[in-house]
Amino acid sequence: METKTITTVGDLKKHIAHIPSVREEMRTNLIRMLAAKKPLFEDIKGYDSTVIPQIINALLCGHNIIFLGERGQGKTRLIRSLITFLDSEIPAIAGCPIHDNPFAPVCSDCKSRLARDGDDLPLAWIPRNRRLVEKLATSDVSTADLIGEIDPIRIAQGRTLDDESAVHFGLVPRAHRGIFAINELPDLAEKIQVSLFNIMEERDLQIKGFPLRLPLDILLVATANPEDYTSRGRIITPLKDRFDTQIKTHYPSERDIEIEIMDQEARTIPGNDLPWHVPSFMKDILAEITMQARSSPDISQHSGVSCRVTIRSFEALLGSALLRCLLLEEKKLVPRITDIEATFPAIMGKLELEYGGQDKKAAEIVEDLAKRAIKFVFDERFSLEGLSSIIESFNNGIGAEVSQLIPSEEYMDGLHTIPGLRESVASLCNPEDPAEASSAIEFILEGLHLSNKLNRETQEGTRIYKEHTESFEPVLKETIKL
Repeated sequence: METKTITTVGDLKKHIAHIPSVREEMRTNLIRMLAAKKPLFEDIKGYDSTVIPQIINALLCGHNIIFLGERGQGKTRLIRSLITFLDSEIPAIAGCPIHDNPFAPVCSDCKSRLARDGDDLPLAWIPRNRRLVEKLATSDVSTADLIGEIDPIRIAQGRTLDDESAVHFGLVPRAHRGIFAINELPDLAEKIQVSLFNIMEERDLQIKGFPLRLPLDILLVATANPEDYTSRGRIITPLKDRFDTQIKTHYPSERDIEIEIMDQEARTIPGNDLPWHVPSFMKDILAEITMQARSSPDISQHSGVSCRVTIRSFEALLGSALLRCLLLEEKKLVPRITDIEATFPAIMGKLELEYGGQDKKAAEIVEDLAKRAIKFVFDERFSLEGLSSIIESFNNGIGAEVSQLIPSEEYMDGLHTIPGLRESVASLCNPEDPAEASSAIEFILEGLHLSNKLNRETQEGTRIYKEHTESFEPVLKETIKL
């Protein structure tokens, strides 16, 4: 249907006889996409067998939905993905603030205009991205914000308080024939929640004590955090009952999914046209830090550990590696273990700590999480028996010095000096690439340190790896500045 040529109600009648409700429209489009086996929710990772089937069933049933889950689980992304199931555009009466149906208007102004102009009533075409209205619930949200209020200008023009046309519509009526989404629903004052369940069920409004019948066509979607559900606020029982489907979201159950989300959402940092590469073990470490935090007794699990922890730490890691490239004029950007410390500020602000008698600082907790993650990923890739020649070299007096600001080329000496190091690096990356090799060398040395096979001391940002002794005062025969 060529919408550009359809400009009046009369033109529209020549092409269609019925305009479906928003629920009918979304159900029809969903069924069509399922029949054509088109991908649904392409940007949503990790929900294929859990959340997405429940959403599909809710849309097929025409249900209002509430998503229940901790922060950083993609609830807002899910809501915004729902517009995929709306038509690309729909006809509405031109100039109507609530995009009224040309065949069945609900507001008094549009009814009067249709009666007066008939088939000559002009139309507007509303794209799907204007049919989602979102609101973050806060304690200061008023009924006027959501429902509407009396417009004093219209009263001054001679209209009365009980005249529907004197109302300036709020966000909910402006979502007519679309989706209204409210985030963090428990934060909404209880008296404001009452106005929502009237709209959902009875379809009447009260503004300044005057009732207003307005049969709005809206799919209502909300989000809530389980912690807030009971403590910071609550959803009143009648409103909770009117949400037909409650869907519980969750964090990724597998590290690979966490990495997919990280790759998809992270902002690309590298500049100056530098080629860049992030080794798989570095991505695994960042994702594992988040996974470790989600099971740590030092972290409040009630608040959750958002996927943004992994995303922002990935960006911080790239930023640290970029700074090194700029200072040392490196030709390729590859993050190293010594860059991980730069992620701590990005991580700490997103974690709620438990203070059950423990006297730990946030930086100490995050550093401990990083060590555990590095050790976990190291154990997945190496056995200590396979690195015995490297360990023996250090026991024989070789030492190694690494730093965030040591050029990559200087690491290459270690491949020739330390037996077995080249082969171990080759299992991770190209040993002929200095930037990649330096990253792999740092990973191997730190893994051996965390496995209690090497000692490590830090001096002014430089890490010195030595043989493992109880006294930690070995006499080095040779120290390699990697």
